[in-house]
Amino acid sequence: MTRAGGRSPLAPRRTLPATVVDDTVAAAAILLDKWHPDEDSFGSSLFLDSTPDEVDAFLRAAKDLHRAMLFYASGVATTADALHAGGHGLIHAQELLDTAMRRLQRELQLLLTSLPAVLRFRQDDDDGEVDDDHEQDDDQSLMDTCAHLRVVAEAMMAAGYGKECVSIFKARRRAAVTANLQRLHGFSLSPQHAQVHKLSWEQVDAKIQSWLAGARVAFTSVFSAERELCDRVFIGDNEGVGDAVFGAIADDHATNILAVAEAAVGRARRAPERLFRVLDVHDALTETILPAIVSAFGEKSEVTSRAATLVTTKVSEAVRSMVASFEAAIEKEPSKGTVPGGAVHPLTRYVMNYLSFLADYENALAHIYFYQQGVGVGADQFTDTSSLASGSMGSSSDLSSSSSSSPALSVWSNPIGWLVHVLLRKLDAKAGSYREPALSYLFLANNTHYVAKKVGGGTKLERILGEEWAEAQMAKARGYVDVYVRAAWGSKVLRGGAVEEAVVQMVAMQEKWVAADDEMGEALRAAAKEAVVPMYRLFYRRQGAVARLTPGDVITMIDGLFGGRNAGAGDESVAAAGRRRSSQQQQQQQEVPVEIKNGNTRRQRVTITD
Repeated sequence: MTRAGGRSPLAPRRTLPATVVDDTVAAAAILLDKWHPDEDSFGSSLFLDSTPDEVDAFLRAAKDLHRAMLFYASGVATTADALHAGGHGLIHAQELLDTAMRRLQRELQLLLTSLPAVLRFRQDDDDGEVDDDHEQDDDQSLMDTCAHLRVVAEAMMAAGYGKECVSIFKARRRAAVTANLQRLHGFSLSPQHAQVHKLSWEQVDAKIQSWLAGARVAFTSVFSAERELCDRVFIGDNEGVGDAVFGAIADDHATNILAVAEAAVGRARRAPERLFRVLDVHDALTETILPAIVSAFGEKSEVTSRAATLVTTKVSEAVRSMVASFEAAIEKEPSKGTVPGGAVHPLTRYVMNYLSFLADYENALAHIYFYQQGVGVGADQFTDTSSLASGSMGSSSDLSSSSSSSPALSVWSNPIGWLVHVLLRKLDAKAGSYREPALSYLFLANNTHYVAKKVGGGTKLERILGEEWAEAQMAKARGYVDVYVRAAWGSKVLRGGAVEEAVVQMVAMQEKWVAADDEMGEALRAAAKEAVVPMYRLFYRRQGAVARLTPGDVITMIDGLFGGRNAGAGDESVAAAGRRRSSQQQQQQQEVPVEIKNGNTRRQRVTITD
């Protein structure tokens, strides 16, 4: 009861800002009723099924509710009743904001679900125009969805619901990436690498081939597209959040894919025939996968570090180990193991064919041997991930020029050149096992010629070893031919004596000797004729009356050696010469002394037969 004359107390007056805030909250409540997350049974989407104006209005309402909460919590009112009213306003605004965020969480799920199974963002540097209207519509739809995701993420982050936003985004996109990798490329989060040691090499080899195709697409397409999506959704102040989200989605997938290669490479160690598959892994990593990893995951990421270690340590060590095993296999080849007729040795063919295939990987060998030793450019270049990403680790021409300028050839200066050197050294040792010196030099001529032919003619081996090297080996082969001629013909034919018999003997001895190819056969025959025929012509002019073979016969016999056009004609020439001599003897008439009665003698022509 008030005192007489006293005034009744008045209700506290609301300030103008408080009234505006109340009206703003009331307007937001009306909009939220339409898009209430608990009452929408048709699954419609605010972003996909309404107008842009309604989307903007909803986002503004969410911001207004957040501002209202801050206003009510600021304690601007000064009376108890006003503070009490502000408390109710805070609770009401909080409830409405939570409803708005639940709606945005649902929108986030709907938008993520609407993304295509395989993301493909058209880059600014893509050549050409879009092929058709349908593809253009798909591109625009993807861009629109990314824009919607971005504004949803920004609204939730700004309202303090970043944890919920990140949780939904990670869960949905991680599931999508897992399904994509499994469906398209056979990768899964299960520890596939743990099973590799139980497989045969044929199974491992098939797995590597599958890995080469799948890993390239995984890193250049799947992970790069996921990186692009995160960059488009989490931008500005949320960029760090995007990095963390992408890492949570992709890191363990990427690590598991690399682990498969690590295990497979480990199975290939010290087996030279598996070298090429390991080099395939090296090339895929350095040329495609590592640059894509650096671009998507960043230079300092664990995934990049693991990939770089795989290249510079595990793959490179496996390659060096297999090259060393191949060198040891050449060295262990028995030096006494010769081939009939001085032919090209199977070891020569195998090694040169192996090196011809190995030449396809000249850049990989340069990276593994040349740059990792710090020749010319510094040892840290190969392990610098920026160099790996840009592919600026040099070329095989650097390796070739280094080996040509190096005073001593080694496996580190030029592994292919070194292996050829080891082969030639082994061939020298094998040549010494022949009893006939001529056959020894024929063996060297054939094998050196084969090596020179495999290198020359514009091949990749010639690019690595050099045109001058190939020409020098060809000259060396011609030198062996000259020595062979002196050894085969010189001691018995060119030094006089029983020339005819010596020719017959040497032709008979060489009938089963072989030439590396037609070119070498022609060179051998030409060199032999050049050395023998002039000498035999001189002999024939002096003693032709008793000679069975004419110079033409000798030429025919030599032309039959080493697979020539008159092969097998040696015996026929000797037989024909014998028949000619026999016929001449049967028709030959000689003068013999005949005694007559008066004691005198006269000469009478009679026919003498054998």
